[in-house]
Amino acid sequence: MIPAKTTAPPRRRRTTVTLAASMGVLAVLATGCAAPAPQGTPAPPIPTPTAAELTQRDVDAWLDGLLPAALADTGIPGAVVSVVADGELLTARGYGYADTGSDGGGPVPVDAEDTLFRVGSVSKLFTATAVMRLVEEGRLDLDADVNEYLDFTLETEFDEPVTLRHLLTHTPGFEERIEGMFLPEDAVPDLRSYLVEDPPEQVYPPGTVPAYSNYGNSVAGYVVERVSGTPFDEYVDETVLEPLGMDSSTFAQPLPEDLRERLANGYMNDTSPAGSFEVIDDAPAGALTASAPDMARFMLAHLGEVDAETAPLTPETLDLMHSPALDADSLGALAEGQRMALGFFEEDRNGQRAIGHGGDTLYFHSHLSIHPDHGTGIFVSLNGGGREGIDSLRLREAVVNGFADRYLPGERPATAGTDTAVEHAAMAEGTYTASRTMHSTFLSVINVLGSTRVEARDDGTILVTPGPETMTPTVYEEIEPWVWREVGGQRLLAMRTDGDRVEAIGFASAFTLLRADPETSLAPPVLLSSVLVLLLAVLSWPIGAITRRLASRPARDRAGRTARVLTRIGVVGALTALIGWAVVVTALMGLRDVPEAVLRAIQGLQLLGVLAILPAAWVVVHDVRHRAGWKRYLGGALVLVALLGVQWFAVTFGLLAFDVSY
Repeated sequence: MIPAKTTAPPRRRRTTVTLAASMGVLAVLATGCAAPAPQGTPAPPIPTPTAAELTQRDVDAWLDGLLPAALADTGIPGAVVSVVADGELLTARGYGYADTGSDGGGPVPVDAEDTLFRVGSVSKLFTATAVMRLVEEGRLDLDADVNEYLDFTLETEFDEPVTLRHLLTHTPGFEERIEGMFLPEDAVPDLRSYLVEDPPEQVYPPGTVPAYSNYGNSVAGYVVERVSGTPFDEYVDETVLEPLGMDSSTFAQPLPEDLRERLANGYMNDTSPAGSFEVIDDAPAGALTASAPDMARFMLAHLGEVDAETAPLTPETLDLMHSPALDADSLGALAEGQRMALGFFEEDRNGQRAIGHGGDTLYFHSHLSIHPDHGTGIFVSLNGGGREGIDSLRLREAVVNGFADRYLPGERPATAGTDTAVEHAAMAEGTYTASRTMHSTFLSVINVLGSTRVEARDDGTILVTPGPETMTPTVYEEIEPWVWREVGGQRLLAMRTDGDRVEAIGFASAFTLLRADPETSLAPPVLLSSVLVLLLAVLSWPIGAITRRLASRPARDRAGRTARVLTRIGVVGALTALIGWAVVVTALMGLRDVPEAVLRAIQGLQLLGVLAILPAAWVVVHDVRHRAGWKRYLGGALVLVALLGVQWFAVTFGLLAFDVSY
């Protein structure tokens, strides 16, 4: 599932935001960046705001002032929020519509107590809780080779074994895969088949590169199933949901009859028709359906505010689960930034400790955040994405961050420079790609379309375009060696070096930007210049024919006609294929599957471009032999080079690969 922060579409992480941004769906400019303080000179402390009183009356008034207007502005149909404090449900509020009436019938408002929402990747917290329960019982070891618990062998590329610690911290090293993420409404998911059939490749050494992984979390869920001897959803129901009184929550797909009518419809926005029920193949990563009061019960359990008889975990296990799970021995300097706990993201704000998780399906968008030191937490879920690509993310941030700023303001971070900022900024400059991406499939092309640029500025700050969580150009200042904070904000980056340059930039606990390889950096200029030449060639053919007729000039000699015709067919095929790939990638990043026949047809067009290289070369040789003139020499040579450029791009990024899985 896509987590709510990110480089991305999800997941159904964060494709959503990071991957949509990678495809150029988001194109916005940053304005009004605050100037950093002079290097080495701490700015005066920012006064600590006064905390609002955390009462039901104040929280209700604050939410009522925020959400109705926000739903109307963004086109998100409905929302639900629950807040816990002092060991109890403080409030649960519903807004907008569970059913907009777009498919006939009258609209149905969201009922905070009764309406159910799909929580996406927030489900991973339940998977992690189930794992930790078995760890607590001594039936699982966080640092044992996970293959000890499986009835199949993980396909890996490195000697270091994958462990449950890696799986729960998104560091098993697997690439991203999105094919079949959502199944037809009447499909029956099979967790083992999902894990065994066409698994993603392992592309990073375990424990070294945070790269959000639905596959990895699902492996952890299958370990629960294998070791407990109970189907995953039943085990979670028996050991977590039922004891906590979460009787309106389930991982079951389809929903049980008694819950089915209570589920909110999911929408793209408030003018679209309702979507179908989303059957999620990797169920441990994102299949939970729940009510807001039930999510409050789960938050209270992780705050240690439930009876010992019903608590899924002991206080000692909760402390372990909520603490950073990897250190510098594994992550290097990335450990100086935000890190994953066991299932939870670090989400500290205003100097206050916070942990949580976000998640997205196609239609539902959620976030849960708790403050263990203050015994409070908030959950929000939306049943639509809104009119713009990041509306749901921005609204969730407004709720979760707004709650922390209002009731737990803490001490806002002061601006301060470092003596190393200028040097480190220069070492960081360059192009980066996301760690959560495809490597072995044709969707590796998104690394070209969605790269991130880091630019060193004269004052020692860096400009990151786009900012990995803001999706807009964002300025960061170094606050301690290799740790950078958003100017005027609280987002953090941590950098790891390889010799004399930065090779990895960590952010948001489970995500990393990696230095782009030479092919990825070279691809944009090669592709753009090649496409421009081929487009000009296509336009020149009819224009040349008309000009010759008007000037009564003789047609070109027939000796090279066949080669010229074949070249033109290949040029048109190559350009059409590129258009086809653009449409396909856009559809896939929107989590819409594409039939294999369509992919093969596009590959056929691409192959025409490959085959046209030979006749294009023959045209150049023929024109030189027959002294056709420098214009034709140049034109023919440019077309040949452009065809070579397009086909180099196609081969390098797997567009002609026999395997078209993704």
